Amino acid sequence: MLHEFLNQHRDAIIERARARVAARRVPLPSRSELTEGVPAFLTQLAELLREEVQPSRSVFVATTPGRAHEAMGNAADQQGDDLLRAGLTVAQVVEGYGDVCQAVTEYASELKAPISLDEYHTLNLCLDVATARAVSAFSAARDRRTTTQETERLGVLAHEMRNLLSTAMLSYQALKGGGVGIDGSTGAVLGRSLRGLRDLIDRSLTEVRLAATLLDPERVVLAEFIEEMEVSAALDATAKGLALDVPAVEPGVAVNVDRPLLASAVANLVQNAIKFTPAGGRVSLTGRRNATHVLIEVEDECGGLPEGRAETMFQPFDRGGTDAGPPGLGLGLKISRDAVMANDGQIQVRNLPGRGCVFSIALAPVE
Repeated sequence: MLHEFLNQHRDAIIERARARVAARRVPLPSRSELTEGVPAFLTQLAELLREEVQPSRSVFVATTPGRAHEAMGNAADQQGDDLLRAGLTVAQVVEGYGDVCQAVTEYASELKAPISLDEYHTLNLCLDVATARAVSAFSAARDRRTTTQETERLGVLAHEMRNLLSTAMLSYQALKGGGVGIDGSTGAVLGRSLRGLRDLIDRSLTEVRLAATLLDPERVVLAEFIEEMEVSAALDATAKGLALDVPAVEPGVAVNVDRPLLASAVANLVQNAIKFTPAGGRVSLTGRRNATHVLIEVEDECGGLPEGRAETMFQPFDRGGTDAGPPGLGLGLKISRDAVMANDGQIQVRNLPGRGCVFSIALAPVE
């Protein structure tokens, strides 16, 4: 039986198929295809061939549809979807099936293995079905991915608009109370928030038209930037009963960044710190330069992160491993990561067990 031949000579067939894949020029092979794809292809092929056996006659029936063909299609769907999620392209999946089948027939011919015409027929049928279902699985996965990305993009937009609107509302309430003037720092925060909303809407419309993020790098003095962040952060911190520490920044330190994107990244980190720090706690915002980078750090008193959570903090819809606290989509940290990366920077989190955590943005300095 062909499926028994595949199981008996599995290692040799895998090595032969990998050699074929590695020698292929179009599409170029990937590490995933060589390490994961080829063994998975062979496993699937053996299973599909086994499903085609009729136990009562111990022969292959390649022309009669039925449960075996349905099982073959279902297995191809699952395996194809798994391989696509592993990073293989649809072209690699399709070519991979062909490479494995060629390796099987060549090796069987060399060993003069007794493979019947029906078995070759079934082998070709398996190749046809697996290829067709892999293409279908790729299309379905692509559609799901597109839908997810669009949902995420809209979530990011709503999250940003909510942040700006919340700051504008706090500024308005302070001005309405009469304790501060419109020409002071609170009025300036209100103006910046409204301008931020305008810029966000404008940028979103541009993104829809061009399907691309627009960057406008400029020289930003760190001390001035941190001061602006402090003004808006102080309103949120005061509203929650938190202390906000903002040490003085060394004069002359500057970075070349898209200012709105960097402001978005830092604002999200600060708002996240305020959200998860209990009332009466302390949040700090620090800007400094070390030997190689300009650092912007936000420290909170969230109580520390669960083990292993630091590695997933910047994934969309991750909320730090807890559903406690104010509701939200869990997009703030992803927004910060994407904004920092767009400015050729790095972002990371350092856990302070039992105390809190420190989010750090590293950017290249400019003179």
